[in-house]
Amino acid sequence: MNYSLISWNVNGIRASYKKGFKDWLLEENPDIFCAQETKANIDQLPSDLVNIADYISYFHSAEKKGYSGVAVYSKYKPEQFSSGFGDTFFDNEGRTIIVNFKEFILFNVYFPNGQRSDERLKYKLDFYNSILDKLIILKNNGHKIVICGDVNTAHKEIDLARPKENSNVSGFLPIEREWIDKLIDNNFIDTFRLFNEEPDNYTWWNMRTRARDRNVGWRIDYFFVTENLVNNVKSSSILSHVMGSDHCPIKLNLSF
Repeated sequence: MNYSLISWNVNGIRASYKKGFKDWLLEENPDIFCAQETKANIDQLPSDLVNIADYISYFHSAEKKGYSGVAVYSKYKPEQFSSGFGDTFFDNEGRTIIVNFKEFILFNVYFPNGQRSDERLKYKLDFYNSILDKLIILKNNGHKIVICGDVNTAHKEIDLARPKENSNVSGFLPIEREWIDKLIDNNFIDTFRLFNEEPDNYTWWNMRTRARDRNVGWRIDYFFVTENLVNNVKSSSILSHVMGSDHCPIKLNLSF
């Protein structure tokens, strides 16, 4: 049994749709596609975007219109699906979809951005800690877990083009990076670094400064897996050539 998974912060699924997202998805043909920052409720989407051939779709939208939101398109019918991870304080922003497949549990997460204010940074850190508690419980119960999405933090200096200039910026603060350390210390594996230890591999670029043209970016989108899934990971890559958002997609291949 093989699974190809793609995760992408689409920066507005309706905007991506107008840029050819659906054609791209059908051509790329992953088994599971996870979107973050959809910025739409399901009733705002055209039917051919909700019902794409061969895919079952799941959406979790924020209470606030045009904000946040995640979606999963899957060729495989899951055993269970849930919107959010059980904490109402965070779940009303539409940031998490959990899908239970036979072989693993998938967390598709759009983690908060902490740059707007100290209040939002605290919200981000509280979200981090709350979802980590949930993940650790599942992991300690022996579950195999895949986490994907926009984590909104670059882990190490290799993961952004200008680490020194951004050392006091949310997205590269020590306290944010420590959370990724904690995730890894709890035996969650950054799959991209299993295959690629090179610098200059990024998933987000500032559109206002045309940073993508110069590859001045950040790697803030990840696929993490529990240690008991590492032997099933066949590849993990960044699809940096794919346009249509300020992020690019990332891809994971699993084999069982």
